[in-house]
Amino acid sequence: MTEKEMLKISVEEFSRVQRYMRLSDKDSEAYAEMKERYIELKVILTASGINLTELDKIKE
Repeated sequence: MTEKEMLKISVEEFSRVQRYMRLSDKDSEAYAEMKERYIELKVILTASGINLTELDKIKE
């Protein structure tokens, strides 16, 4: 898998996780699990030089 393909997948997953987080109760266990993945993806994308200004709808 190329770096571009990996970044594409990460951006798609980041968007998907945020969509699910917005549909979930912030006090739920599911939200807490999604938040962990959200943070991981945010770190990966930021370290890869992706500007998350437009993509990050949760902003936590």
